[in-house]
Amino acid sequence: MAKTSTWQPGDPIAPLRAVLDRGGVLAIPTESSYGLAVDPRNAAGVEAVYRIKARERGKPLPVVVATVGQLRLLGVDPESPEVELAARYWPAPLTMVLPLLLTSAPLPAAARGGSVAVRIPAHDGLRRLLAELGPLTATSANPAGEAPALDPAELVALLAGHDAVIVDGGRLPGGPPSTLVALDADGTPRILRAGAFPPERLRLATPAEGVVPARSSLGR
Repeated sequence: MAKTSTWQPGDPIAPLRAVLDRGGVLAIPTESSYGLAVDPRNAAGVEAVYRIKARERGKPLPVVVATVGQLRLLGVDPESPEVELAARYWPAPLTMVLPLLLTSAPLPAAARGGSVAVRIPAHDGLRRLLAELGPLTATSANPAGEAPALDPAELVALLAGHDAVIVDGGRLPGGPPSTLVALDADGTPRILRAGAFPPERLRLATPAEGVVPARSSLGR
């Protein structure tokens, strides 16, 4: 049975790359709670996240990147209107639904859809990790429907028996998830999930009147 190990900031990065390359999972600290991180382009890794969370396979996984330039690795145009809007605020707890280029390879984390939800996180340590490892998924570390893990000790049982490494960021503060936003065809920002990023800030970003709320099919 696989044994979950712990990685500390300052440890060699190569073991984390090796885990991701073989479809394993990292538990990473984010702004609020721990997330399950795999290479979003690795189908085996994405499947591992679904198994750990007991999550419906058709639901896409959110992704975090270190820079706008890393969006190219996902098949996203970094000059799209969605990126232009989000980049005004990143790094921030603001997740934007970004269209995938039609010419890009299928992205497993997008669950065969034509878009992917991405943010540049407001967590310095995580951004440094992403700069080394590339884009990662960042869905919350918990079985679907349960509270996300805030302490590394809570992750041991969740990851037991899986090829996984816990990136130790200490106990995290908790709080709401990132605000999830998409652009309508006319360029109006639409709130798909309320969260930590204040929606009134988006009202100042475009000439459109207000932000339109809507339901989201994307989990934490």
